[in-house]
Amino acid sequence: MKYRKFQADKIFTGFELLDAGHVLIMDEDGKVMEILAEMDAGEEIERFRGILSPGFINAHCHLELSHLKNCIPPHTGLIPFLMDVVTKRNHDQELILDCIEKAEREMELEGIVAVGDICNTSITFQTKCKSKIRWNNFIEVLGMKDEKAEANLLHYEGILHAFTGAATNMKSSLVPHAPYSISNKTFEGINNRTRHSIVSMHNQENPAEDELYAKGTGDFIQFFNKLGLPGSPFPVTGKSSLQSCLPHFNKQQRLILVHNTFTTEEDIVFALDHTRKHLSGIHFCICANANLYIENRMPPIDRLIKNKAEIVLGTDSYSSNWQLSIASEIRTIRKELPEIPLQLLLQWATINGARVLERDDALGSFETGKKPGIVLLDNALEARKII
Repeated sequence: MKYRKFQADKIFTGFELLDAGHVLIMDEDGKVMEILAEMDAGEEIERFRGILSPGFINAHCHLELSHLKNCIPPHTGLIPFLMDVVTKRNHDQELILDCIEKAEREMELEGIVAVGDICNTSITFQTKCKSKIRWNNFIEVLGMKDEKAEANLLHYEGILHAFTGAATNMKSSLVPHAPYSISNKTFEGINNRTRHSIVSMHNQENPAEDELYAKGTGDFIQFFNKLGLPGSPFPVTGKSSLQSCLPHFNKQQRLILVHNTFTTEEDIVFALDHTRKHLSGIHFCICANANLYIENRMPPIDRLIKNKAEIVLGTDSYSSNWQLSIASEIRTIRKELPEIPLQLLLQWATINGARVLERDDALGSFETGKKPGIVLLDNALEARKII
């Protein structure tokens, strides 16, 4: 059997950074065999400058919005941003498909090997069938009215069916969009359909989200008015949106909370406690560039670390980002929070992401038997795919 041997300034295993005295051994199919000391690795070693890492995991993306690149201005705040997405997302289908293909290729070349992708339609299906990337399709349900809950769920189950069982590189499940777009009965229907599934939900991107549930007031009322609703369709609980909506999930789901821009420490503690009782796991997805693009604010990463929360990384979409690059997300976090060790950021980008998408049997680390791919990070933390 033929082997390939890789050496660099550092090798990140998925858990730790090893120095230049180590060599990664893979077979010709990209399966990890072992990591050896250089003196034991023999000849024909491929040498690189920078860091060799397992392929990156993008835990949150909207591939089908790739045609909105440079269409929505930055720093508008969430609610104007949502209106722009609603009014600008309809384009010629050929253009949308072309942008989807380009975005998928961009992510692959950047070393992304798996993606948690939000789907409102099945338009990305053909691209994903041909893709080398592994896809977790999160079929995103929107439904503000209890009386339409079952009809809405049937509609989104139709989209789910279009993805299910069609390709070995895909897994699919129903997920809620956000607390400001899902009625109680819709939450109940999703909960009953997602036992032991992976569930993703946008969370606390704007202070108005908490105000909506705590007081029944705020900027979302005007947003609902523009959608033809006379007022808030959601109950006033006197609590944050997360504390109001998280209890809807109690069937051992693995939950990904995305953005978390205005999540408090009280919310984090509440979420972790709820998880111990009712969920198989909870993970906080940081989309740093999108947070800055929309609200010009970083999420409370320091509080998440303090409370030992599981963190993963995402790019969000081209409607809210300049590029679909996990390396770019790492660079942004390093710039904003330089005290966070690079090793920890790489864990979020690799093994943590693989675990949240339940793909850590094959991806996320250089462990014997896995085929995680290899991405090279140069000294400027720019990334390119090696395998």
